[in-house]
Amino acid sequence: MAAKPKLIDFKGKWRLSRAIEDKLTGLQGTLEGEATFRPRSDGALDYEETGALSYGDQAPVLASRRYIWATDGQGIAVSFEDGRPFHRIELDRLMPEANHHCEPDLYNVSYDLTKWRGKKTEWRSIWRVVGPKKNYRMLSHYRRADEGA
Repeated sequence: MAAKPKLIDFKGKWRLSRAIEDKLTGLQGTLEGEATFRPRSDGALDYEETGALSYGDQAPVLASRRYIWATDGQGIAVSFEDGRPFHRIELDRLMPEANHHCEPDLYNVSYDLTKWRGKKTEWRSIWRVVGPKKNYRMLSHYRRADEGA
């Protein structure tokens, strides 16, 4: 059975593989890279991902994004890099969901923490984004970078 993670358990480097399905354009995309969680002086973690993003038949480009993950009761509050609230991950279940409304778009995320196990830990997030000009699904798979070490 999978253990329930705490914020500090995310610390370190993760291999990141992402698949993007754009339902408006019919295009597919991928991102291959790394996600790193670094401790902050306030006890939170800085999340940074970088990778090669391929979309449709376009040449790959370097993509990155940053967030702040902080303990929030029994969960994790995820904020944008500038501190604005994004969503909350409830850690009392292994498949938590959250929403973020960014007018006029709605972002829904489902986390899958059912394979959280020591050095062999892996987890997923599935984003569904809909709005007047958006309709895509993004599946991200995270695996410890030091897996097997």
